[in-house]
Amino acid sequence: MDLTILYRGPLASCDYDCPYCPFAKRRDSTAQLRADRAALERFTTWAHQQTDDRLSILFTPWGEGLVRSWYRRAMVELSHAPHIDRVAIQTNLSCRTDWLSDADPDTLALWCTYHPGQTPYQRFLDKTARLASAGIRFSVGIVGLPEHLEYAQQLRADLPEHIYLWVNAAEGHTYTDAQADDWTDLDPLFPFSRNPHKSAGQACRTGSSVISVDGDGTVRRCHFVRDPLGNLYDNSFRSALTPRACPLTVCDCHIGYVHLETLPLYDVFAGGVLERIPTTKSLPLVTLS
Repeated sequence: MDLTILYRGPLASCDYDCPYCPFAKRRDSTAQLRADRAALERFTTWAHQQTDDRLSILFTPWGEGLVRSWYRRAMVELSHAPHIDRVAIQTNLSCRTDWLSDADPDTLALWCTYHPGQTPYQRFLDKTARLASAGIRFSVGIVGLPEHLEYAQQLRADLPEHIYLWVNAAEGHTYTDAQADDWTDLDPLFPFSRNPHKSAGQACRTGSSVISVDGDGTVRRCHFVRDPLGNLYDNSFRSALTPRACPLTVCDCHIGYVHLETLPLYDVFAGGVLERIPTTKSLPLVTLS
């Protein structure tokens, strides 16, 4: 089968402390880091063995994964597996970048977020330049808070034109039309993030061709629906995969609503769903009805 997997292990530590981050951060103990490493290595071993399937994998850790050697190693190793179409990770790009020279740039991709106040602007920009020169696929984004607008405008001016700059609507924040227009000038797809999407009863690819997996191997349709579908490691999840409607009232996170069949985002991001890279030709054409 063709299967997209969102993997989130127990890692929760991050080298940043963003005040707007909705995720509960903690300082992982040595034992917790060992448990996360073991869980990731178990998942990576499983993924390598699924040679009868076509896999696409997005790592969505609560914390920052790429400052940990086991995430970098997993990304590199999985990028060379012929049955894996894409391996990507959400990252603040605080890690070094030399390890990427060992990866297959046709398979590996990065979903990068710039966090003002957490790292010098030029340091982040220099790292994106290194990614571009190395031929790594990546997108860059920012949280759409008013105090971030100037940084976002600077990013758009400094990034190469072909690098997509996305904007996430800040959790709990509402936007006037004028404010939304400022963000849409930078990210033509911002209207999809601005307001939660009504999803109850709507067709969604999660639970069918898309699943989420935690460190124990528990499979769910997505990160936001807690009902288990089975376990990855005993294959019990496979019999539960079937098209199903969303049971939630709304979906307000990109890694969730991108899979709604009522939205055109699989066409918009064709070939770049996991790393959030749209096809260039789609950007001027997409409107939210």
